[in-house]
Amino acid sequence: MCFSATANFVGSGILATVGIVTLTRVRHRREPLFALLPTLFAVHQFIEGFVWLGLDGILSQKVTHNMGAAFMLYAQGLLPFLLPLSVLPFEPDNAGRRRMRPFLLIGALIALYILRALTAYPTQIFLRGNSIVYLKAATNNIIVAVFYVIATCGSLLFSKIKDMVVFGVANIVILLIVMAVKSYAFTSVWCAYAAVASIIILAYFWKSHAIRPFSYREAV
Repeated sequence: MCFSATANFVGSGILATVGIVTLTRVRHRREPLFALLPTLFAVHQFIEGFVWLGLDGILSQKVTHNMGAAFMLYAQGLLPFLLPLSVLPFEPDNAGRRRMRPFLLIGALIALYILRALTAYPTQIFLRGNSIVYLKAATNNIIVAVFYVIATCGSLLFSKIKDMVVFGVANIVILLIVMAVKSYAFTSVWCAYAAVASIIILAYFWKSHAIRPFSYREAV
């Protein structure tokens, strides 16, 4: 979050509430992973609260580094695989799920690359312009960024589920705004606003509760 540890912790509490309500609206075994995203975003923002406390001098450098590493693990290492994996089961037929598989493959490859980079290269974490900057030489480049966006947003944009497309568009718009205003703190700022956008996920589960589960016509 762009302001302080307090903003992260309060935001985390709100997102946790959104996440719990979303999980109560699950009606099919294919749905929990996607429904879990708001809760995971809540945990993610909670972790960054400790990074803020460390950068403010309240916690030790070791704790700050460990919390920063945990934040980056989810934001960069897991999310590009987790998002397409959670979207794929929602597609109501094999044709739709086949369309999702390239995004899942890209997500898996980029996640493996980033996970290796997170362990092999040092990380810089510091404050700039009321935001936290996470720098790692192997991941802060345009090629990685492009494949990351394809993996995280592509499956949403190509889904047959309208609300997932809305969620994907929202994240693309947020991405463009962040790149224009605070590209130096992209990891922190985009994740924060993507977390806020997860309210769209709750809206989808809430309004479609009466008509789900879909007629999942064919097995994955």
